[in-house]
Amino acid sequence: MSDRAGSDGLSLADWDRNDPDPWLALMMDRSLPIDPRAKAALLRDQRSRSRQFLLPLVRPFARLSIIAAQLVHTVSPRWPHAPRLLHRTIAFGMRHFLTPDANLLILRHFHLGAQILRFIADNATPGFRPDLWPMEPRRIDDVRDDLFLRHDLNIYNFLIALNAELDKRGARIERVQSLDFSAITDEIALDPLPRGRFAFIDLQTAIELYTPAYALLLTDRDFWRATNSLQLDETIGLYVARLTGEEKHLAMVVNQHPMVPHSTLRAGFRLMLHGLSTELLHGFLREMKARHTD
Repeated sequence: MSDRAGSDGLSLADWDRNDPDPWLALMMDRSLPIDPRAKAALLRDQRSRSRQFLLPLVRPFARLSIIAAQLVHTVSPRWPHAPRLLHRTIAFGMRHFLTPDANLLILRHFHLGAQILRFIADNATPGFRPDLWPMEPRRIDDVRDDLFLRHDLNIYNFLIALNAELDKRGARIERVQSLDFSAITDEIALDPLPRGRFAFIDLQTAIELYTPAYALLLTDRDFWRATNSLQLDETIGLYVARLTGEEKHLAMVVNQHPMVPHSTLRAGFRLMLHGLSTELLHGFLREMKARHTD
């Protein structure tokens, strides 16, 4: 075990046996298959003062704002509809107010999700790849091109196209003896992330702030589809389990049962779980790839 488990206080040098830091314990823990850089970023983000003090103040107002936005869409389901404004607002906030750790986790997420979907397609339907929006943002400005909305569309379009192809072949998703791991990479290429003068907002607080804007500036159908895509973590996890023959990663999936949707009011917290589930599933596939390569 190394002398250091991370930075910003997450170090064995700061270990007080009479007052052990829970975040240090989580940093030292090796039970979850998560990329070390992403893990350090997540734990620094979660232990920040922003999450500790700002999030409890933001969350109730954010949920009231979601209710207000949904009341607007009850009367006018398709207006307002301003996805470009939404994404430019998100990109502006990421550039000026979010921590580098938060931005790292956001941009990584799109890469990981795309790699997992490609892994499933490569192994479930060799030679067929669903036509999806590219998801490889390198910098914050890449978010401006409706990236979040397209990410949600990709998930549903992937499920529809993949299963249509399986029906066409008269096939089903089942264990593959020789898995193709070419889609899964160890490194995610990103440009250097900015650190603005006011860059102190953590990821979870940012999500709670952005969710009401999502509810208002997208149509009712777009918002409902986006929030309920989070529960498809279970579906994607099951596909991977059937292909690999291993099911231990399913214990890490907490966004479950997409046929019984959760309330949209908890979308912010569920989005955090979605991000973690994606990191863990990708980490699980990276470990499998390493074992198969050895």
